[in-house]
Amino acid sequence: MKNIKALALLLLAAAIGLAAAFYAAAWTSQRANIASNKVVVAAVDVGPGSKLTAQMLSTVDWPSGSLPSGAIQDLKALEDRVVKVGVVRGEALLEGKLAPVGTQGGLSAVIAEGKRAMTVRVNDVVGVAGFALPGNYVDVMVNAQRSKDGNGGDDQKISKTVLEHVLVLAVAQEASRDDTKPKVVSAVTLELSLEDSEKLDLARSIGTLSLVLRNQVDTKTVSTAGITKQQLFNDEAPAPVKIPASIKPVVSPKPPRPKSTSALTNCVEIIQNNAAVYNCF
Repeated sequence: MKNIKALALLLLAAAIGLAAAFYAAAWTSQRANIASNKVVVAAVDVGPGSKLTAQMLSTVDWPSGSLPSGAIQDLKALEDRVVKVGVVRGEALLEGKLAPVGTQGGLSAVIAEGKRAMTVRVNDVVGVAGFALPGNYVDVMVNAQRSKDGNGGDDQKISKTVLEHVLVLAVAQEASRDDTKPKVVSAVTLELSLEDSEKLDLARSIGTLSLVLRNQVDTKTVSTAGITKQQLFNDEAPAPVKIPASIKPVVSPKPPRPKSTSALTNCVEIIQNNAAVYNCF
């Protein structure tokens, strides 16, 4: 009896094993029959503005049903092409990440159409303690002297935001970024329109610049009039009080001059609080 039970258990285990093997073989065959295409991916991390070489690229099988839009399948099509943005290892090379054919490598390939790159000198404070990295957005503030009357007289100190939501293209001579730590540099390159480039050039010639780091997804602009030293300390001069035309100042009548005597020979007329008096001595 015991041998029959053991034999039954052995046969059951064999049947379960055969069913599992059959299912695995069917699943593997089904996966192998899925249509795939060769897609070019980065074999190493590639920084923005870099020119691609054969050593930087490789191909992988990519399911046809999830093929990315703009994916490139021919390695030769990427020869001497330049990437506009950073590409990490294993990431597919898409047409949208590449500069136009014939573009030379370097920072110029990263600049958007219609924009300009302009570099400003910074220190650890102006550069937001090194947290203004490539790909971040900043506002530009200037601290300068402003003439009250426009003729150079009675200058007053003013701090004002002159540019908003400006893209940082590079810090020092590097267009790549490392989010793990800040980097204090002496120069920051910004992407600007031609009109904003003129504003920045004038601002840095008349005052001191500061960069204000902003949220990357915040694209709102805020128009401000700036703030002066008087407004900051709330010590604006009080406005003069106007006296209504119907109210006239009251002037006391002039008192008669006393007759001089032998004891009082010299008199002085004193006007005080709209009243005139004589002091004789």
